[in-house]
Amino acid sequence: MGTTMECPDMHVLNAQAELWNLTFSFIKSMALKCAIELGIPNAIHNHGQPMTLHELHAVLSLPMNNKPNLWRLLRLLTHLGFLVVQDTSKSKEAAYDLTPISHLVIKKADSTSSLSFALAMLDFAIMKPSLHLGDWFKQDKLEICKMAHGCTFWELTGKRPELNTLFNDGMKTDSSIISDFIINEHGNVFQGISSLVDVGGGSGTVAMAIAKAFPKIECTVLDLPQVVGHLPTDGLVKFVSGDMFSNIPPADVAFLKWILHDWCDEDCIKILQRCKEAIPSRDAGGKVIIVDIVVGPVGSIHRESQLLFDVLMMTLVNGKERDEEEWWNLFKEAGFTSYKITGTLGIRSIIEVYP
Repeated sequence: MGTTMECPDMHVLNAQAELWNLTFSFIKSMALKCAIELGIPNAIHNHGQPMTLHELHAVLSLPMNNKPNLWRLLRLLTHLGFLVVQDTSKSKEAAYDLTPISHLVIKKADSTSSLSFALAMLDFAIMKPSLHLGDWFKQDKLEICKMAHGCTFWELTGKRPELNTLFNDGMKTDSSIISDFIINEHGNVFQGISSLVDVGGGSGTVAMAIAKAFPKIECTVLDLPQVVGHLPTDGLVKFVSGDMFSNIPPADVAFLKWILHDWCDEDCIKILQRCKEAIPSRDAGGKVIIVDIVVGPVGSIHRESQLLFDVLMMTLVNGKERDEEEWWNLFKEAGFTSYKITGTLGIRSIIEVYP
C-alpha cells in the first residue's frame, strides 16, 4: 500500500525563502566591498559610458577564468541597484552603467565621495563586534566592542592608523555633503544668529561651510586636543581644545552633527546640559541644532537603514538611534522646553532645541 506525502504549506516555503534572504544578506555587503576593491565604479566612470562585461573584464585585468564569475557579481549588483543595465536586447551585449549609489563610491579628489566611509564600515574590525551579539546579551554591562577587540572602538582606531584614516575621511566627506544640503535647503535655521559652536566638529568641515555661507556668523569648533590642537586658530573658524562633557564655549547656537547617537542617554543629557549652559535664552536667539537620526514610524521610507544604524551604534560605541519621543525625553531631562524637526536629510533630520 503506497503512502502519500503531504505538500508543504506555501506559507512555510515563502517564509523559508525570506529566512534565507536574511541569512545571506551579508553577501550584499561583501559584493559592495568587492565592487569597490575591484574598481568597478571607477572603471565605468573613467570610461565615460556604459561598459559591457567584456570591456570591464579587460579593464580590470582579471584572469580569464573569472569572466563568468564577474558576470555573476554584476548580475547581483544590478539587482541590488548598485549598477543598471542599459541594453538587454539580444542583438547587443548588455552594458553596465552607474547609479546614484555607485556614483557615491567613485574615487575623487574632492570631498563628494563616500568611498572612505563605505570601506571603513566594511572593514572586518567594524563588523567583528556584531558576531558577538548573542554572547553579549548574556553579559552584564560589557561593551560588545571590548568583547570583540579587548578595547573600545575609539581605542581601536588609535591602534589601527589605516582604519582611523578611513573613518575620519569618511566623516569629513559626510560632513561636506550634508553641510551643503543644510545650507542650500535649510539655511533658515541659521537666520538671526551671530555665533555658533560646532561641538565635536573635528577638522571644521561643517563650521567652515557655515562660515563661508553666512559670513556674519562667528564659528568655533570644539573638539579634543588630539583632534584640533594642531589646527590654526586664525583662519575662517576658531578651534578650541576641550571636552564637551566639561565645558562648551559660549555661542548663540550649539551645533551637534552626528554626535549624540554615539552616546548613551545619561551621557547625552550631560552634553545637552553643557550646551544649555553655553547658549543664551530663546528670546536672545539661543538654541541647539542637532543633525541626527530620528527613527521613523513603521513603514517609513528609511526606517530599515535607521534601525541598522541603531544596532551598529549598539555594537560599536554603546550608543543608540532614537525616535521622536526618545529625543524629547532627553531634551526635557536636560532642561530644554521645546523643539521642532525642521528638515529631513536622507535618514537624518535637523532638530532645533530651545531652552
